[in-house]
Amino acid sequence: MSPILYFLLWAGFIFIMMRFGCGAHMVHGGHEGHGREGQGHNPQQASAKDPVCGMDVEPGQGYSQIYEGRSYRFCSRKCLDKFDAEPQRYVS
Repeated sequence: MSPILYFLLWAGFIFIMMRFGCGAHMVHGGHEGHGREGQGHNPQQASAKDPVCGMDVEPGQGYSQIYEGRSYRFCSRKCLDKFDAEPQRYVS
């Protein structure tokens, strides 16, 4: 097989795994529910409220950040960026 074709096949495989496989979870804040049995992970977690816009964020969705020891969930990157700019405005 030609080296270029071999390279393209591997590049396609890696792209698919990063887009749809475990690599896709890196963008959304982790492996919610994958491989956490027996580690105290509660799959019945309730949704969280985005402190910036007030939207409900389901477990495993959106973005998360820990600020002053507390975890906050955000519906979008835009809300996370607003929080990063002025966290005191949204935590009170």
